[in-house]
Amino acid sequence: MSYARPAQDRHPDRPAMSVVAHRGASEDAPEHTLAAYRKAIEDGADALECDVRLTADGHLVCVHDRRVNRTSNGRGAVSALELADLASLDFGSWKEESLGSGALGSGAFGAEAPDRQGGVFGGEAPDRQNEDPERTSVLTLERLLELVADADRRVELAIETKHPTRWAGQVEERLVELLDRFGYTKPAMSAEQPSPVRVMSFSARSLHRVRTAAPAIPVVYLMQFLTPRYRDGRLPAGVGIAGPGIRILRAHPEYVAKAHRAGNQVHVWTVNEPDDVVLCQELGVDAVITNRPKQVRMQLGLG
Repeated sequence: MSYARPAQDRHPDRPAMSVVAHRGASEDAPEHTLAAYRKAIEDGADALECDVRLTADGHLVCVHDRRVNRTSNGRGAVSALELADLASLDFGSWKEESLGSGALGSGAFGAEAPDRQGGVFGGEAPDRQNEDPERTSVLTLERLLELVADADRRVELAIETKHPTRWAGQVEERLVELLDRFGYTKPAMSAEQPSPVRVMSFSARSLHRVRTAAPAIPVVYLMQFLTPRYRDGRLPAGVGIAGPGIRILRAHPEYVAKAHRAGNQVHVWTVNEPDDVVLCQELGVDAVITNRPKQVRMQLGLG
């Protein structure tokens, strides 16, 4: 499939649509690993997207599912495991297994696949001596923030809080503390240079906690369905960015214009297919979240 021909830009006065790497360049490397995020930066992604969960000993780690079964050779809930437990697991070999079988490694968006205890690992941890730890080790949010800080250009970060969780508001409390350490809770220098970090969630309560503790951090209200309450483009109080799934735009393309009229940006997930990229650009979407940032940038004529 070719991505050489740029999509027609129907909104020449708008800034170029931002390309956000979903869990890193997760089509090419195991999701949420340092390797996936390094690849996304190399591919020119404007921003990196990650999910965060709180471990039993209070560390924020980049893991999507409630349990580690799908993306590691272990099992159990992230919230019940300590960081040392997670550090002993292999979070990368499943990707090579799925690619070898012809499956798209990051295709199960939000769904928890069966665990891998009886699969390629046979219930035992593989020999990791010859493996690249950047492709197999659990990634802490702190390490990802360091990677972004060390980049030789501006790279934004979109952090999703996962709920429900046994730790409830402790997730946001720890997140704001960590962002404050990196200087991200300070007001933006100007409207033209907004904060490089934003927090996303399907939970309006989570976003409210973040806004209360750190008003300078932009927040994104993620939507799997377009409820009547927000069909006119409005969002929960204090939220300025809508985060609809691509299915919403396919069914309700008029939503983008409504959100813009209400003064809100629109960041769409997960946009992998070329036709969906074209749709987003024609509708004037502000950002697309994708597993394949390099290919999307090529399609948009950005790389």
